[in-house]
Amino acid sequence: MIIGEVVCDHPELMGVFLEYGLHCVGCSIAQFDTIEAGARAHGIHPEYLLKDLNVRLAKKKRPAK
Repeated sequence: MIIGEVVCDHPELMGVFLEYGLHCVGCSIAQFDTIEAGARAHGIHPEYLLKDLNVRLAKKKRPAK
């Protein structure tokens, strides 16, 4: 997926990208770069980033107790 699309659809995930040092979420390259390409460009294993993004999404979808 394209980083910009993910952040647009799920703005709460912006923090995950920033935690990994992907500060490009706010720049124009985010509109073209995939999560995998962005992660690799920053020396990050894409699977780790994807796992954390999915965990954050799962937490959002859980109903509050």
